This record gives sequence, structure tokens and C-alpha cells, in this order.
Amino acid sequence: MEPTDGWVTFADGALRLMPSRVALLEINAPERRNALSLAMWTAIEAVAERVEADESIRVLLVRGAGGKAFSAGADIGEFADVYATPESTADYNARVRRAQARLRDLPRPTIAVVDGVCVGGGCGLALACDLRFAATDARFGITPARLGLAYSYADTAQLVEKVGPARAKDILFSGRLLEAGEALAIGLVDRLAAPEALTGTVADYAEGLAALSQTSIRAAKAIINRLADRQAESSADMDALFSDSFSGPDFREGYAAFLAKRRPVFG
Repeated sequence: MEPTDGWVTFADGALRLMPSRVALLEINAPERRNALSLAMWTAIEAVAERVEADESIRVLLVRGAGGKAFSAGADIGEFADVYATPESTADYNARVRRAQARLRDLPRPTIAVVDGVCVGGGCGLALACDLRFAATDARFGITPARLGLAYSYADTAQLVEKVGPARAKDILFSGRLLEAGEALAIGLVDRLAAPEALTGTVADYAEGLAALSQTSIRAAKAIINRLADRQAESSADMDALFSDSFSGPDFREGYAAFLAKRRPVFG
């Protein structure tokens, strides 16, 4: 983790933080549409620690580099390794959950700045932020049904918190991509702006937050999260629905179909 031209880098530069009153966390892997690797998920905890230790940081923006994707989701190239055994699968899923929880609980307002695609784990990361500002040409999707997997309890709770039960079912059942307008209408997104205006729109809003009482904002975040979390307490049977899906035949078929770029045939 070394500063480079003002950036503090993590995960060999695949994540980088620009500390400032309104700080920027950039997912910096545009060559793979900012897909999130295990190292990147792990590093998010260190990013959160760095932000929390710096009282000069009042707001954190989270954005994908390159302008074409916030994040295309998990790095599929790692699947053979991270899902090789039940133990590696459990470790990978735990790191993803810890990263999202750490960002969600960060005592700073966080805003996901979304242009391009925001899919799968990338959408989960955006949902872990307090607010989501998106370009009018952004697209959103949560696609475990296309891979034969369950969506985790915590991730599902985050989704229901934003869009409600019926719309969460639609998103998860269908695995379809949502255009930005629909995402705004159902509460998945909080603001839309034209692509060329997105940066300025977010900056104006974030600077407004930075000028307000941080005591008030941080208390509001903690209280609202606690209220929401009371509705999102998991249990062993719910956790098993998620973890068992990674060893089932549907995931084997979904993963093979994804690699072969064909439509999966589930039993």
C-alpha cells in the first residue's frame, strides 16, 4: 500500500483511494470491466480502516475506472480456485460478506457512482453504499439464477431494503438487466444524471454533505442501519440455502455454461 501520485493503492493497484474531504475509492481494473477479485474483496477492509482513521475524510465515493463499468461482478477467472473445495468456497464467500459489511458500516456517507454495467457482486458492492448515483445509460443486474446459485441472506436483505420484496423477487427470479430509468423508479438508484454530468452532480451533492454536521450524519447512518439490520438477522437454515447452492448440480451446469458462453440447461 504505497501512495502513487496522491493515490493510495491496494490489491496491487486494482483498488486505489484518493484521500480528500470527499475521497474517491476507484475499482481500477477496466481491462476486465472492473471485475472484483478475491484480493480486491479482501482489500476493501483495509480501505475502510484507512478511511475511518482519517478524520479529514467526510464522504467516500466509490466508482469504477474506465467509464464503461462500475463492476461486472466477481472475477470469473478465479472461480476454479475459489470454488475448488467447500473450505475455499466458504472462505471466499465470507470475505465478500465482510467487505460489504465493512463498507455498509463505515462511519462516513458512501455514494456509489455508477456508469456502465453494475452486475452481480458489483451490484452488491453498490448496494452496500448508502446511496447510488448513476448515469442514464447505466444498467444493473443480479444474476445468481443464471449460474445456479442462491443469493446470500445479507445481500438479499440489502436488496429488499432498497426495492421491497416483490421487486427483489423479480430481480432475483429473472436475473435480467435493468435500465437506469427502471432502477431509479424502483429505488435501486437514488439519482440519475446524463453521463457527462454525473461527476459534477455527485460532487455537488457530496460537497453539500461534507459541509453539514458530521455528528448528525454519522448518527443518522448508524441508527438507520441498526433499524434495517434488525429486519435482516440471518439463521442457520437461511445460511445453508446459500452455501449449499455452491455444491449443487445447478452451479456446476451454470458455471460450465458461462465458461462455454452458452445458455445453461438446468434440471
